[in-house]
Amino acid sequence: MLKRGGSFTALLGLVMAFFLLGSEGLAAEPIKIGYMATLTGEGATWGQHERDGALLAVKEINAKGGVLGRPLELICYDIKGKPEEGVNAIRRLIYDDKVVAIGGSNYSGIQIAVAPIADKGQVPVVSSTATNPAVTVDPDTGKVRPYMFRIVYTDPYQGKVIADYLIKKCGAKKLAIIGDVGDAYSEGLTEFIRKTADENGVENNFWAFRGGDVDFRAQLTAAREWGADAVALTMYYKEMGLVIKQAAELDWKPAFMGGDGYSPNMFEIAGKAMEGTYWVYPMSADDPMLDPLKAAFKKEYDRDATEVLNVVLAYDIILMLANAIETAGVAEGPAIRDAIENTKDLQVTHFKWTVDKDTHNPMNKPASIFQAKGNKLVFLEKWEPMAN
Repeated sequence: MLKRGGSFTALLGLVMAFFLLGSEGLAAEPIKIGYMATLTGEGATWGQHERDGALLAVKEINAKGGVLGRPLELICYDIKGKPEEGVNAIRRLIYDDKVVAIGGSNYSGIQIAVAPIADKGQVPVVSSTATNPAVTVDPDTGKVRPYMFRIVYTDPYQGKVIADYLIKKCGAKKLAIIGDVGDAYSEGLTEFIRKTADENGVENNFWAFRGGDVDFRAQLTAAREWGADAVALTMYYKEMGLVIKQAAELDWKPAFMGGDGYSPNMFEIAGKAMEGTYWVYPMSADDPMLDPLKAAFKKEYDRDATEVLNVVLAYDIILMLANAIETAGVAEGPAIRDAIENTKDLQVTHFKWTVDKDTHNPMNKPASIFQAKGNKLVFLEKWEPMAN
């Protein structure tokens, strides 16, 4: 009887402890945040840096006490740069892992593919470098996708910057565009480069290729014979590097300008041919305001970040999600979504983030213009088409 009584007393004590301390006990349960990143295959350099930037943000937030008194836990899946892998990943994150919010990916085509799943599962997704307007606004209905957000500007804005700069700064009179007809990012960028050129009365022409192509001499030869004095590149870094290299082999040196598909790896691909090319990017890696994060990254991983943009964007996405969860007061998708949508002047690493409720895009974010000089990009100026 004494033994049974002792057990009963112990059990009663545990039950009382649960009711008295249960909220604190439950508070230790982590808040799960998902991340979709390309960790293998083409584009892995971006995805790996995003994963590491997101993990660093989670570590720092947890060191300060977490969110709502609970630690954050990051669950990251390799989506291999493929829409079907993105669909598989987001389903696992929402329905198996029970995450409350998701960061990534950096591909427009993948974000467009996962959007219906995010909306149905009621889990907000904030993309890093996906710039196609259709990522956050359904082109069929014209309505904002309720659970899709982004941290970068869109293709219309980026395309306008590229065309505007080539025309007004570089003096382009005949603008050639080379792009991938099977890629949402490339198609979106191309559309708005041509639209801006038309608005400025500048002749423009488009030469297409398909993903996987490695020989662009036919497109380059045709553009040169047409008389192009500037070329806008609307693809990712591998193809851009090959285009620039092959143009040099053809002894043709027009003014080249590309978008945020750039990577430092292009210097290895194109070599000296990169010299003098122009690039539009969301930020300057040499901006002093990024120094603390770059130093923290090096301390954490014992290496310098080569894809600073991706590190910063992923880090800031986690800051946004943590702020939204704290603001919502609960770790639940719909409440977090509302908090993100109503975000105004949130200071993250590289800008003050205000969300446009009609588009879920960041507001008032200028573009940075760079030029390749001596195996690196050198910041030239910030550029806003409407201001020039």
